[in-house]
Amino acid sequence: MKTETPRTRGYRMPAEWAPHEATWIAWPHNREDWPGRFAPVPWVYGEMVRKLSAVERVRILVEDVALERQARRVLRQVGANLEAVDFYRCPTNRVWTRDYGPIFVKNRRGEVALTWWRFNAWAKYDDWKLDACVPDFVARQLDRPVWQTGMVLEGGSMDVNGEGLLLTTEECLLSSVQARNPGMGRREIERHFRDYLGVERVIWLRNGIAGDDTHGHVDDIARFTAPDTVVCAWEEDRSDPNREPLRENHELLRAAGLRVVKLPMPRPLAFAGQRLPASYANFYIANGLVLAPTFNDPNDRIALNTLARLFPDRAVVGINCTELILGLGALHCMTQQQPAAGKEEHSHTHEHEHSHTHTHEHSHGGVTHTHEHVHVHSHEHEHKHAHEHAHTGDPHQHENEHSTDQGAHDHVHTMEGLKVHDHTHKAGS
Repeated sequence: MKTETPRTRGYRMPAEWAPHEATWIAWPHNREDWPGRFAPVPWVYGEMVRKLSAVERVRILVEDVALERQARRVLRQVGANLEAVDFYRCPTNRVWTRDYGPIFVKNRRGEVALTWWRFNAWAKYDDWKLDACVPDFVARQLDRPVWQTGMVLEGGSMDVNGEGLLLTTEECLLSSVQARNPGMGRREIERHFRDYLGVERVIWLRNGIAGDDTHGHVDDIARFTAPDTVVCAWEEDRSDPNREPLRENHELLRAAGLRVVKLPMPRPLAFAGQRLPASYANFYIANGLVLAPTFNDPNDRIALNTLARLFPDRAVVGINCTELILGLGALHCMTQQQPAAGKEEHSHTHEHEHSHTHTHEHSHGGVTHTHEHVHVHSHEHEHKHAHEHAHTGDPHQHENEHSTDQGAHDHVHTMEGLKVHDHTHKAGS
């Protein structure tokens, strides 16, 4: 009897630019990820939520009442739309929901389901069992179908175009260093991508960037911006260790038949002698919005303008990540999109020809944030995207979080009663 998988039921992982119902994040709490530099991090999260809550729901995992109160306080101070924010009581080890959160899939009828991949903290750290339970928690909260796989996979290790193509790296999924799935070869990995994400073709790049403790995540080096277009991180400095790996990836993408647009790298960032994985490729695509990391670097503007040309129908906004990157992750690492249910109709928008950037700064709690808004002007005709949304049936979709701290727990979702699973079975089992 043939095993039922998302693919046999007609499901596929949508592209990140497809309409979202919500973005899932986890509020920062693990100070060991930012040793001695934790204080600014909640404010970076607050600014992210401020932007996201203006265009879609934001669903935030918090470990307890105290952390939720802290989060609410920050969000009120930065002016986030708390009516678009839901809090869920779910303990986590870290904040990187891209890597341990569920990966959502959708079928042609517009129904949304979840895939639950194994997580082992990048085969590097010992504290991961709370994070590994998050997909189960989310599936129960949303009451959606969920398929559990036997393969270790982090969301940041791959990127899809929503039409059957997937990008990943050999360094992350095939290397014996930080091996996620020992004994699992290329063909078996590709079979999992096909069966659970609806992927028809995998494009294997070689290596990631220096300083990346995940050992080769693709969301720091190459990202789809359209079904046939990718941005590829590019290093001009021939003496930089990123130069040759990024050049090789660029050639592989061109050989794969894709349109490849170079995205500059910022100048090297380091802290306490450690190279940090700063990359503009770690942007996040939301409804009508692209949030892009900036690093107080001359190439910030070039990167923002490049993304603005590639996303002419979205506002491209810079978020200063010089503090966040000390935790070895940025905007894409800390977010996970939940696609909107319902059928959607797509048309195309031509690229804009001219762009300019406005920069302004403001402070919260003594921490200064710099934001660069890119406005793009075009003389081309635009065809707007038309999206037809059906009701999702999600019982939490219309719940508003507009209570004060004293009454903040009326619509809070908890992990109480859920079994904590210890995923110790072998890969592929």
